[in-house]
Amino acid sequence: MNIKKIYYLGISISILLLLASCSKDFLDRQPLDQQVSANFYQTEQDAKMALIAIYDVLGYQSSPGVSWAPFLTVSDMLSDDSFAGGADANDGKDEDELNTFNIPTTNLLVHATWIKNYVGIYRANLLLEKIDGIDASEEFKTRVIAECKFLRAYFYFEQVRFFENIPLLTSTISGPSEYAQEQNTPEEVYNQIAADLVDAINVLPDIIAPVEAGRASKWAASGLLARVYLFYNGVYNADLDANGTVINRAVVLAYLEDLISNSGHDLFDEYEQNFKISGEHGVESVFEISHGDTPAWWDWNYARGGEGNLAAQMQGPRVTGSDNWDRGWAFATVNQKLVNDMAGDPRLEYTVLFEEELDGNLVKGYQHTGYFSKKYSSDAEHWSVDGQFELNRTCNFRVIRFSDVLLMAAELGSPNAQNYLDRVRIRVGLGSIPATPENIYKERRLELSLEGLRYFDVIRKGMAFASQELTSVGLMGPNYVGDQQIFNVTFNSATRGFLPIPQTEIDLSGGLFQQNVGY
Repeated sequence: MNIKKIYYLGISISILLLLASCSKDFLDRQPLDQQVSANFYQTEQDAKMALIAIYDVLGYQSSPGVSWAPFLTVSDMLSDDSFAGGADANDGKDEDELNTFNIPTTNLLVHATWIKNYVGIYRANLLLEKIDGIDASEEFKTRVIAECKFLRAYFYFEQVRFFENIPLLTSTISGPSEYAQEQNTPEEVYNQIAADLVDAINVLPDIIAPVEAGRASKWAASGLLARVYLFYNGVYNADLDANGTVINRAVVLAYLEDLISNSGHDLFDEYEQNFKISGEHGVESVFEISHGDTPAWWDWNYARGGEGNLAAQMQGPRVTGSDNWDRGWAFATVNQKLVNDMAGDPRLEYTVLFEEELDGNLVKGYQHTGYFSKKYSSDAEHWSVDGQFELNRTCNFRVIRFSDVLLMAAELGSPNAQNYLDRVRIRVGLGSIPATPENIYKERRLELSLEGLRYFDVIRKGMAFASQELTSVGLMGPNYVGDQQIFNVTFNSATRGFLPIPQTEIDLSGGLFQQNVGY
């Protein structure tokens, strides 16, 4: 079951049973000509298809009728790595609201993010409810349950660190009487995430066969648990509770040390290998979301039906007539602050695409800085061979890299912290520096920039630090186009870094949802 090569199957699996008839007999009969949730979950093949449908949501970067909202692009625009960008101020209106922290409760990217994660949670819950009744071996069921828990934890983590106050659903809603759900505390949500990940670690396989590339391993769950702990402990100054087991710094570090010593993961010899097709699902990738052009996709009205990386399309430069770049949309233009922070670092040339490197005809859009992401972009290597080119970018999203694992372990106080920091730096030709908390944290900025992590790394350090780092006023680079005011960003610490609960969701809750502070 290669996740990258499976056709989109979710529509046949998560469909709600919508039947209408004046006859009770008719309603009681099972449809014979279609698969619906009532008669679908029977065989091992059904369960595989249902599992693929959950994995498929990892690649969702848009919600039909709402907006395109790739996680990578949204999180980088919130950070000091990137601005909003786009063709003009109107083209990137919702993106600019995020970038400047003037976010209304009707922001379309915010709503798309909310919808995506609850689609994934719903599908995971549904399969967990159905798996016992499926005709399959216990070994098969046990692994599927563990994967469902990993995926549910993944979606809940993305949701809670964006929105903080969310409803926690561990079962599907059975009818209108359950539509009104209250928000849970962050503690309750994070503890459920921890419980799911610990359960997954105890069951998931150590090794994923190449034909199954994209499925979660125990190491992916361990790495994700460490990321969850660092954010939760940083924001709330507390440990996690996984069904009565305390998940503290020592426990998380033990999981990471096991990963480092026994997983077989390692650093690539060359840093840039991480973002090439030859590096997909490679030795450095602990968890990765697959994208591609199979099936070739053409439908602009249902972009999520394809498997392309929309973040790469959005972030590529607006170049025509080029042999190396193909008509990106110039969102998430890179901030001069990041270029300054990486000055003299060997990773800069593999992280940031400079205007001077481009051939062809460059169209300069809104908040043009002269810098674009090189890690996820519209470069020739990732052009599709079929389908609408914008919808079929073929670069995978590296969620957890081994270098991140080394730095998390160092930050958590590993006795091997100096060695781990040195390994990350030596790989790019840099010398050893003391493994102080400040140096380890700075290394994350240099190693992992434009990978969707920076914003959350800043938020977990507190509001004073966030105001310092995320506020940028009066800074303009040599190739910036436009008045200074369009590049001025002031972080709104009143929100504590969280997004607003979408107004539509508050309205649907019947008054049970309370809006986040600062909105």
